[in-house]
This record gives sequence, C-alpha cells and structure tokens, in this order.
Amino acid sequence: MADYVGAVFEHGTFVPETPCDLPEGTKVLLAVHSRTAVSPPEVKAPEERARILRGVVERMQRNPLPTNTSRFGRDEMHERG
Repeated sequence: MADYVGAVFEHGTFVPETPCDLPEGTKVLLAVHSRTAVSPPEVKAPEERARILRGVVERMQRNPLPTNTSRFGRDEMHERG
C-alpha cells in the first residue's frame, strides 16, 4: 500500500509535514519529487490550453536556434557521464 506524505528536507533528514501513523523504526521507501520543479499548468478549458500553446509557439519563433549551432549527441542529451 502506498500513502503520500509531504515532507521537508532539513539538516539531512526528511521531516513529515503531517503525522505518520507508523511504529518507530519502520523502514519506508521514499520517492522524492520536488514541489518546486516546473510543472505544466492545470488548465481544463480547451480555449485556455490553446491560448497557452500559441504563446509558447510564438516565443519559440521569436527565439530560433542559430543555423550554425552544434548538434547535441546522445550523451549530451541524456547527460551521461
């Protein structure tokens, strides 16, 4: 069974934002997803989604990549190292 518990990382420790009903010493598996990361807007209206998409396309067209830009290889695109 999986439960979602918000937590804050402080001084090297994950501190739950709400109480957890777990016995002391219980081992858990954490999947860390930063809430400060960029996420897509939660827009349900088709007109609003279309307006946002048009704005993105317009910004991309105003800032094209230079034609002499070097192309990334697989390693650079996937940050392998």
